[in-house]
Amino acid sequence: MQLVTVLLTALQLLSLVLPGEPQSLEGKLDSSKVNCSHIQPMHELVRSVSSSVDEGGTCHCVVHLPNNTIPLQQLEQLHNTAQELICKYEQKLSRVTNASLTLKLLADSDQRSFGALQKEVDVLESQLSECERDKEKEQGSRYLGPPLPWASCAHGDLQKVSKPLVVQLNWRGFSYKAGAWGRDSAANPASSLYWVAPLRTDGRYFDYYRLYKSYNDLVLLTNYEERKMGYGDGSGNVVYKNFMYFNYYGTSDMAKMDLSSNTLVLRHPLPGATYNNRFSYAGVPWKDLDFAGDEKGLWVLYATEESKGNLVVSLLNTSTLEVEKTWHTSQYKPALSGAFMACGVLYALHSLSTRQEEIFYAFDTATGQEHHVSILLDKMLEKLQSINYCPSDHKLYVFNDGYLINYDLTFLTMNSRLPRPSAKRPSGVHVSPKPVKPNKAFRP
Repeated sequence: MQLVTVLLTALQLLSLVLPGEPQSLEGKLDSSKVNCSHIQPMHELVRSVSSSVDEGGTCHCVVHLPNNTIPLQQLEQLHNTAQELICKYEQKLSRVTNASLTLKLLADSDQRSFGALQKEVDVLESQLSECERDKEKEQGSRYLGPPLPWASCAHGDLQKVSKPLVVQLNWRGFSYKAGAWGRDSAANPASSLYWVAPLRTDGRYFDYYRLYKSYNDLVLLTNYEERKMGYGDGSGNVVYKNFMYFNYYGTSDMAKMDLSSNTLVLRHPLPGATYNNRFSYAGVPWKDLDFAGDEKGLWVLYATEESKGNLVVSLLNTSTLEVEKTWHTSQYKPALSGAFMACGVLYALHSLSTRQEEIFYAFDTATGQEHHVSILLDKMLEKLQSINYCPSDHKLYVFNDGYLINYDLTFLTMNSRLPRPSAKRPSGVHVSPKPVKPNKAFRP
């Protein structure tokens, strides 16, 4: 600070004096800021300096310069040099000040970050406690007897659906929102095969799928076989006894493909079925034929002109794809967001919001009776592109706008029945299908 004081004093002196003339700075400088004794002769340019302090504390400085010894050019040079020295010193001082301020800000920021982090931890702990309470409630509401027999229908109606478990995004990416996935829908204790079949980004064309040998392989995206087939239409696929069933592109034909060899082994028209996006599910286009498998067999869900768009359920012969039996429901297919089969019972859903569905309708093919239910199903994103049931683990496998999600199903015990409000119109009438002329194959 002493150097700064001297330089500032020198600058003020140089701006006031002329060569050869003594100049008094009385009243110009405050004694609290300038000590006159610091003004020393500079390279003999300053001859002498006299100073005194009066009773008011004012410093009187008189600078005596030799006559005609300081050219104006040198005086200006001295002035510029002093300015540069002060500037450099101020820059260094500024750096130190800035560094000090930065450290203070960092310390304050750390304190704030720690406080925010502590709040987040408190929120997470609260959510964890709430989750544990919900889990205890859920377990308390479930039947606490022996577990359901493997792949058995020795139980009552569907009681509830668990919270969604997000497995992962499909391997083709977020842009591939439509598709299907799951396990073999025929009870097979020896198989742990998982399959994933995203559609193209147009939400219609089915051309690639992957097979995983186990759930761990699926999660880790390892040990898979990627296949191309090139003639599927929509996301109504299902795998049943190691064969994949789907709608052949641009037709009402059902197709059967052997997963062992990736070869099309059978193609057969579905009598009366509409196609080319006629009476598809709400918000899920191109899903004209929706295949389903359960403990009772292989099914196909669709609509016809004769049914005026209402959902039709047919039981298929897996060897020939002939329709063995058909039931008509009272539900308009384009008003549904999806459906699945479990133990010969059709369950239909509709959307309540972008985050929740309701299983609101059930049709029992064993009795031909339909009834209304109310089972809520949470979802991660808006559209359920496909819903497949697996009897081996009593789970739903849902393709939810590109994400692979599954749900655990809870059924009532055999002696327990849910209240069954009567539906508007009972059905279950067997309809003899009329043969239709198959459409010419279309390969995009």
